[in-house]
Order: sequence, then structure tokens, then C-alpha cells
Amino acid sequence: MTKQEKILRTILLILLLSVIIVLAGAYAMFHTQLKAANSIQCLQSGEYPVYTMDYVGDYGLDEFLAQGGAASDSELADYLTQYLSHGFVKTALSKQPFACSTLYSYKSGGLAPGQDGYAYFGRNFDWEDCRIMLVSTKPDKGYASFSTCAVDFLGFGEDWQPDGGIVDRMLALAAVYVPQDGMNEKGLCVADLMAGDNAPAGQDTDKPDLTTSTAIRLLLDRAATVDEAVELLKQYDMHHSIGAAHHLSLADATGRSAVVEYIDGEMHVTDTTVVTNFYLTPGDKYGVGSEQSHLRYDILSATGGVDSSRAMEDALSSVAKSNFAYEGERTQWSIVYDLGRLKSTYYFRERFDEPYWVEVP
Repeated sequence: MTKQEKILRTILLILLLSVIIVLAGAYAMFHTQLKAANSIQCLQSGEYPVYTMDYVGDYGLDEFLAQGGAASDSELADYLTQYLSHGFVKTALSKQPFACSTLYSYKSGGLAPGQDGYAYFGRNFDWEDCRIMLVSTKPDKGYASFSTCAVDFLGFGEDWQPDGGIVDRMLALAAVYVPQDGMNEKGLCVADLMAGDNAPAGQDTDKPDLTTSTAIRLLLDRAATVDEAVELLKQYDMHHSIGAAHHLSLADATGRSAVVEYIDGEMHVTDTTVVTNFYLTPGDKYGVGSEQSHLRYDILSATGGVDSSRAMEDALSSVAKSNFAYEGERTQWSIVYDLGRLKSTYYFRERFDEPYWVEVP
């Protein structure tokens, strides 16, 4: 071997080792995210598809809270850009209002198979047609859960496909931090609904900050009951998204259900089994909301005891958007949560004859 050949061989070996080191470093940096990104599948195709994603491992919730959380969607987008992609891809969040309904029904007597107790939580998400993602999470620290995200809220445009190339898939990881509802392994359910006016919460103390969707992520990961969820929320300043007021509908496997609302910078908790889109806190704001939201509330309140998954399905169907004057929206998904068995049944876009079952991981 000549001297020049030895030099060339040495250079090639150095380049090969450099590539290996870079690839090993990239894998160490991104392996959790890459695994989650590669898990994305299209469950239902069409103009407005439904996707699934499984995220096992750390997605940076501790770091998010330690650095103060986020007081706005733009701050959350900045954090997601840095943590989920280490600055390689930019996250944006959309700002569009939506309408919804929830109903809780509970009977004591034990929730295990063979016992006569039950706990059901039903939820309709009413919005314009959108793409949907069912997100299963199993964090290193915290409770396993599954949640639902309208991925158009992520703001990546109509041409973006969550199951496209690797950059598209990495962008889709932001759905972990933008749930609209969900249930964890302890049977806690959380759902986000519009509250009834354009007076969003904007608390400003020395506490860490949460947006509406990051509050849901926190509660699913860290709270087992409504009481624990309420105590957690008291530790943070709430900032509502999209320039409108939200309220959180909470339910658990112990028989407790409540709505959390923010009025004039103060957090209020009201026990209730039905939530739509008007304020339920006693006082000056009680009842502020649309006429249709009151009608949906009255219909659900009249259902009485909902003692089966099928009965909850019927209740949700009775307040689906197709029953009311068209407002440019329809019910994008309905979900019946069985808090005792940790199972749920989805119905997409009011197709109540096409159930899709999900279990907490």
C-alpha cells in the first residue's frame, strides 16, 4: 500500500467514524421522539382523516413546568419547537373557537366487572371539519392516558399530513401538548369547552403559567381525582387560548364531577354533571352563553340516570350538531368514557353506527 493510499484510507476511516458518532448522537437526542413519530398511523382516510399516535417516554413536561410553563400559545409553540425538535422545526398553534357538551353519570356499588356500579363521562366536540388524532401517552413520570387532539389546531396548514415525511411526523408530536379531552389510568376525565364569552382568563401572579391545553396535559399526567385536579390547578396561573373564555369539565371514578371556571382572575369550582357553553358559577355571570348551549344543557339534564355506554351514546347523539340549525360546524367526535373499565368508545362525525374502541395504555 502506497503512502497516499494509507493517507486516503485514514481519512475515510475518520469520516466514517465521524458519521457514526453524529448518527449515534442524533439517535440519543431524538430516539424517543422518533419512535413516537414513527408510530403515527392513519386510522380513517378521507378529506378529514383520523390518526393515532403512541408516545412512550419523556415528552418534557417537567422541563416545561420548571421553566415557568407558558402564558400564551406562542410561548407554548416556542417551547415545543425547542424540546420536541431541538429547534429544527417550528411549531405554530391555531386560534379558532369551538362548542361542546359533556355529561357525567355515576352509580356507587363498585366499578369492577360483576359489580353493579358505573361511571360514564360523555363528550361531544363541535367544530368545523378537521383532522383528528388519538394520542396515547405513557410518560416516564406520571399516569398513562389517551387524549384527543384536533390537529388543525396545531396550525401547520391544510397541506400538512401528520403521517407524511419525518419532518411532518415530528411536527405532529406537538399534539401531546394540545389535547381537547382525555382520560388517564386512574379514571380521571378532563374536557375543554368554551365558557360563553370573550373574557379569557389571564391570571398574573408569581405562579407558573398554563394554557388551556397544557392544563389538560398536566391533569391527565398528575391527577387521579377531581379533588387532586383542582388542587393542582390552584398552583398555576391560567391563560385561556384563542381570545375567549374556556372552562374545564372534570369527572372521576369516585363519583365526583365539576366544572372549573375563571371569572375576574379568580378560579371557581362548581359541582355539576352537565357542562355546555355557558357559565355555571353562581353569581353575575351565571348563564352567560348562547341560546343553543342552554338548549343542549336542558336536553342532557333531562336524561336522568345514564346507566350504560349505549345510553350515553344516545344522550350524546341527542345533542349532536345535526339536531340544530347549521352554524358551519358539526360534531367532530363523540366519546363515551367508561371510567371504571378505563375504556372508551369514539364516534367520528356523528356516525354512531361506527364505534372505535380505545383503552388506556
